[in-house]
Amino acid sequence: MVDTIAILGSSGAIGKALTEQAQATYPKARIHAFSRSKGLDLPGLTSHSIDYHDEASLAASAALAAREAPLDLVLVATGLLHDGAMGPEKSLRDLSAEKFQHLFAVNSIVPALAAKHFLPKLNKDRRSVFAALSARVGSISDNHLGGWYAYRASKAALNMILKNAAIEVARRNKQAIIVGLHPGTVDSALSKPFQGNVAAGKLFTPAFSAQKLMAVLDSLTPDQSGQCFAWDGQEIHP
Repeated sequence: MVDTIAILGSSGAIGKALTEQAQATYPKARIHAFSRSKGLDLPGLTSHSIDYHDEASLAASAALAAREAPLDLVLVATGLLHDGAMGPEKSLRDLSAEKFQHLFAVNSIVPALAAKHFLPKLNKDRRSVFAALSARVGSISDNHLGGWYAYRASKAALNMILKNAAIEVARRNKQAIIVGLHPGTVDSALSKPFQGNVAAGKLFTPAFSAQKLMAVLDSLTPDQSGQCFAWDGQEIHP
């Protein structure tokens, strides 16, 4: 049973698709959609603005989402690969402190602080889920190409944060599930510059990815908490 849902990053390509899929999957659920612009306008949805880099805003958002009932599902759909002239590094020559700080702030610190404030709001009386968008390239064992230093490192850090949180939360909430999700390569602004290298049939629409990810979440059990799963349900190893 899923009665109350919070989605962070609901105005992005994947976040919007996940919000729409959540509505389709749980039509009776109360959904709180958070974005920087508060621009998402869907029937039956409560939309809120949020400042991801202000911890007080994250704390207030968690309290707001759980004001009427504990949370059954929290989705963190924020993330950054490139930003204007700041693109993924191809070699060590491209590394800079600015890139690392920027990507870690978005891909690691924001989800970590979201976990800090939203995890205590999870339902303790039944199964509940906290999931954050990660990436296959955050896997150290699966890295065969190199490059993309800051992005890979920030997603690897996120996976460790989720693992730590899963261990801690399990001590007081046995039914909680905390996972990372790899959505595949989705047709979005994030992937646009790199779509030429995507194999045929492997560039997904946001709606397809969201549908697959929701099915994965519905299938998980508490003993899988702390892991990272791809859109097809396969575990991504560290």
